[in-house]
Amino acid sequence: MVNTFKAPIPSLNMRLIILLLVLSFYQLSATSQTLKVSANKRYLVDAKGKPFFWMGDTAWELFHKLSDAEADHYLETRAKQGFTIIQAVIISEDSGLTKPDVYGHLPFTSLSPLKPNNAFFKHIDHVINKAASLGLHMAMLPTWADKVPSNRISKDSVIFNESNASAYGEFLARRYAKKPIIWVLGGDRAINDATTYNIWKAMAAGLKKGDNRQLITYHPAGESSSSRWFQNDKWIDFNTYQSGHAHHFMPVYKFAQADYKKKPVKPFLDAEPAYEDIPVEFWAFMKLDQQQSVPTAILTKDNLLADKSHFKKGFFTDYDVRVHAYWNLLSGACGYTYGHNAVWQMFKKGGSFVIPTLTDWNEALNSPGARQIKNLNKLFANRFYNLIPDTELLKGKNAADSTYIAAASNSKHTLAIVYMALGQSTVIDLKQLKSSLKAYWYDPRLGKKSYINTFKHASLQRFTPPTAGPGNDWVLLLESKL
Repeated sequence: MVNTFKAPIPSLNMRLIILLLVLSFYQLSATSQTLKVSANKRYLVDAKGKPFFWMGDTAWELFHKLSDAEADHYLETRAKQGFTIIQAVIISEDSGLTKPDVYGHLPFTSLSPLKPNNAFFKHIDHVINKAASLGLHMAMLPTWADKVPSNRISKDSVIFNESNASAYGEFLARRYAKKPIIWVLGGDRAINDATTYNIWKAMAAGLKKGDNRQLITYHPAGESSSSRWFQNDKWIDFNTYQSGHAHHFMPVYKFAQADYKKKPVKPFLDAEPAYEDIPVEFWAFMKLDQQQSVPTAILTKDNLLADKSHFKKGFFTDYDVRVHAYWNLLSGACGYTYGHNAVWQMFKKGGSFVIPTLTDWNEALNSPGARQIKNLNKLFANRFYNLIPDTELLKGKNAADSTYIAAASNSKHTLAIVYMALGQSTVIDLKQLKSSLKAYWYDPRLGKKSYINTFKHASLQRFTPPTAGPGNDWVLLLESKL
């Protein structure tokens, strides 16, 4: 028997109602992904006002070097590891104007920001939508800063001026309106004159014109903060600094302490600390102004680094990542950005590099530092927004070197977190805190918490971590019994 039943066709009014409901749901869903600055101006929140923990990964070459499928794998991996922010550049530092993406597309026709290439941006559309589906926010640089006048060498032409920067910013913001995006101007550059300042200001104005709900910040050169130039500008919603790759135990807390005191108050974070597996002070052992920046003899046939001794100051490890993360977060930062030398470049075996790598990008996704991000999340994601830097808890000298101890407490003084980078013994003034406190050791390598004891608040108490020395960092967690 033939089934001749046909579903009734909705009336025109019903179809309009369904369409409006779908559009309303889409708008609500998109708007709910837009981040804002908290009422106290110290951190970021989602549309519902819930504190948002910035746990970033540096993926500068994501759009330039990876295919859709490769980008999907990268994003899925990072989402599972607990990252919330992906930092990527639309017009790459690595000859982004003249070297096509994996599909053979360039960003502009005739190198003109007024003539964006739709085929190029379709790949970026895919990556942004995939990230959004995984609950990730993209922190996107419209261009690396070498396309704007600066005092540093570039593989590309300077193509931006005030007029086309504004138009390009508006194009981007309109194309990606309501998407979970934070715009990051700059790209490893200082502001040297009024011309450069005005170009970035114009690009920010274009972004705000296109969609004034998306947050904007600026990524500066090493060992500096965006607050140096833009603290009083209304377009910049929060500051980032780059503590950089110069040496171990970089005093990142000094950047945080400086930005914490700035007025008007703005959230801030370290958007480029030392990357895992990057050579310490790499530029001292490379000829960055030459096509062949390192001797071919130190490389494998796949262009991987074979002779690590060429970089005489060694390499940053997961230990450096932890030290800088905890020092930053306990000094008032609203989040932290991780980076890996192979991942930021999306280096593929046999391909080109900016800085020699020890592995390819895919293998590096599961490096020790990346795996330990979940431990950072476990401790800070539900606590960071209540923390206030509080080194007054410490008794005795706190030197600005590898022995520095970072400490923070909450506003009610019922919680304190203290980080010992070398597992050093320290005395805590419990009188600064309220009520009896349960004390725990937290292992940042394994994410495990072990109970120490319960202490009365009106006392001085020495705490000695289970192990000590380089690589034996520990977190002391003090929580009220109430």
